[in-house]
Amino acid sequence: MMSFSSIPLSGSKPDQYAQLLAQARALLHGERDRIANAANLSALVYHALPQLNWVGFYFYDGTELVVGPFQGLPACVRIPLDKGVCGAAASSRRTQRVADVHAFPGHIACDSASRSELVVPLVRGDGTLVGVFDLDSPEPDRFDADDQQGLEAIAAAFVESLH
Repeated sequence: MMSFSSIPLSGSKPDQYAQLLAQARALLHGERDRIANAANLSALVYHALPQLNWVGFYFYDGTELVVGPFQGLPACVRIPLDKGVCGAAASSRRTQRVADVHAFPGHIACDSASRSELVVPLVRGDGTLVGVFDLDSPEPDRFDADDQQGLEAIAAAFVESLH
């Protein structure tokens, strides 16, 4: 059994995301199971980044998004593609970075403490929707362009691990 301990992140935010991506790739290396990889990535990111109250995955079942592995309080189980930030990311295939979730039309409040959210769609090279990688924060405007770029790279590593 492999033991893993994350190394504290240091340097600029882009440097920290490069370090986190290296840790994510090490966790994903040689494993193809999406549940195992999603569980480990959720834990890695939740414990590595500050000011988060939920990190996890929703998987597309052909109709809607269904909650997968996550860290945080119990979550909404099913999300239609036409609802909330996760649905918007999945249906548009575009990352949603929301500074104030209460201002987002149709926001689904799974955790009332969440104030900002970043959702990255998980899309295979052929355009097939796998699901979304969802991060919530109790801090307004928690996520910036560096967070988006870093988390999109981690999401891409997850999708690559499925091949």
